[in-house]
Amino acid sequence: MFLRFLKEFFLKRKLKNSFANVKPERVSGAIRSVGLLLDESYLDSREAVLDELAANGIERNTIQVLAFRDRIRKQETFDYPVFGWKDISWSGAILKQDVNTFSGQPFDLLVSYYDIEKTPLMLVTQQSKAAFKAGFSTVDKRLNHLTITTVAENHPVFVTELFRYLKILQKI
Repeated sequence: MFLRFLKEFFLKRKLKNSFANVKPERVSGAIRSVGLLLDESYLDSREAVLDELAANGIERNTIQVLAFRDRIRKQETFDYPVFGWKDISWSGAILKQDVNTFSGQPFDLLVSYYDIEKTPLMLVTQQSKAAFKAGFSTVDKRLNHLTITTVAENHPVFVTELFRYLKILQKI
């Protein structure tokens, strides 16, 4: 427990230092590919969020999912990439190849679907090469281009508001 606290402290310090080097980017073009980064530690509605995105015009085969869990049991198997605390080093380097390929992928839209600040999720969001990032307003404002005020359990409202603002910004 104490070691996790220290690890989180060092990761937060790395994130804080990396925020100083953020340069605003000019975002243009329509959304074709979507990355969904979510916290499955308390939320098991991955399929519901995917269904909502697909119902609003995003093709299901263009959505890539990466999930975070606090504890991953050795017996568990997943049909999508999942990472945990053990997959991130003390210096903030990501040790799992699935996470590195996800964060290196140039998505048109990255949906950071977590409303509690967890350092591994924030680190992946910050390192992502996505052109446009959307997330919850309870997470640090410097991570996302668009923030929506709602709770994670209410996914229909989040997706409805997301697509409403994407239409206003002429991304769809």
